[in-house]
Amino acid sequence: MTGKELEKKLSLKPKNAGIILSDKELNTVDLFCDKYKDFLDFSKTERRSVTYSIKYLKEEGFIEFDPSKKYFAGDKVYLNNRGKSIIAAIIGKEPIEKGVNIIASHIDVPRIDLKPRALYEEAEISYFKTHYYGGIKKYQWTAIPLSLMGVVVKKDGSIVDISIGELDSDPVFCITDLLPHLSKDQMKKTMNEGITGENLNILVGSRPFRDNDIAEKVKLNILKYLFDKYDIIEEDFLSSELEIVPSFKARDIGFDRSIIGGYGQDDRVCAFSSLKAIVEAEEIKTTAVCILADKEEIGSEGNTGLKSATMKYFIADLAKHYNVESRTVLSNSSCLSADVNVCFDPNFKDVTEVKNTAHLNYGVVLTKYVGSRGKSGTSDASAEFVGKIRKILNDNNVIWQTGELGKVDQGGGGTVAAYIANLNVDVVDIGVPILSMHSPFELASKTDIYMAYKAFLSFYNS
Repeated sequence: MTGKELEKKLSLKPKNAGIILSDKELNTVDLFCDKYKDFLDFSKTERRSVTYSIKYLKEEGFIEFDPSKKYFAGDKVYLNNRGKSIIAAIIGKEPIEKGVNIIASHIDVPRIDLKPRALYEEAEISYFKTHYYGGIKKYQWTAIPLSLMGVVVKKDGSIVDISIGELDSDPVFCITDLLPHLSKDQMKKTMNEGITGENLNILVGSRPFRDNDIAEKVKLNILKYLFDKYDIIEEDFLSSELEIVPSFKARDIGFDRSIIGGYGQDDRVCAFSSLKAIVEAEEIKTTAVCILADKEEIGSEGNTGLKSATMKYFIADLAKHYNVESRTVLSNSSCLSADVNVCFDPNFKDVTEVKNTAHLNYGVVLTKYVGSRGKSGTSDASAEFVGKIRKILNDNNVIWQTGELGKVDQGGGGTVAAYIANLNVDVVDIGVPILSMHSPFELASKTDIYMAYKAFLSFYNS
């Protein structure tokens, strides 16, 4: 055997998906990603992600879950958790005590929220006070067009849905920044200090109400607009969830259109891919469960995050009709924690270790562990489970790679994997490598996105 033959047999040589895939396959990739861009444009909040998902699931024959009902092989159900997270499932042919196949991603993303008492006026300009959500670089949110989205619960209990800034005819909002001519002192500060959390004030208007007896004329004019348009008053803001998100649309990037740029790809890229996978899965042997969770960006807290008992209760409600304990089901279950990972960026290569970092166009990335500094906060998947998933990917011609969250002592982060592993479930992270992660405009390769979908579909069909 020659050296080249031996090298081919023994060495690991990842290949760019653009070389491996045919023109026909690349066309399939592009068509898939066109639908994904539509999802990104609509689903800029966790509530709208759930709205999109329920509509899609209903169209594909899923019905609302009834915990008092026994379900059988082939039945398709979904559970809407407070309009902010969702669980979809297809009942498999195998007895449920043998476990279920779970794919869990999250639909919340870094953003800016309004404070309860948000509206104020200063220097005859009206603003919203805010509190940012998740890990953002605050300076990235200045001087860009922003939309306002969410719900307001009025004093009579009725709910008003708000979406301003998404239509071309809508106004948009923004956070102002300091001009270079006067920013000498600002530029001496660290990037984290240049724009502070309390500086993230949203400019919402400047035209006064015409009444000299009123002190805050601009604020009153904004309140009048909100009352005339939505029948809401200032007190209604106390019972609202209003989010500030970028108003721009998802776009193809590059001359070759090989990359998608858009807001919220961490982690809606995995949410969309796993949702498509469960809808298109066929001949389900093991019951398939797709979770689109809330609150991951702030630690998976609350009753819509994956630290809550929602998933445990759902599994228990499925299992009780077969006289099976939920712990039995979970202990025999497998899970893909579908979340993104860092992508090698030649502009910032010093923070990553090139051999163990995911690369653009090299497929979906399998991440054995996340955490930080000594693997703190990670579940660290077992070799046996990684081997099981590796076989599924290889058997189904999924292009995949491995990765980690930067150099050992550089940084790190977490996913929902640890919380699911705590339930005695085998779990490993798998997802799409992302450039400019947590920015208002993240980048992902189309081939990597499609390979995530193909990986999820193969897992459900295994």
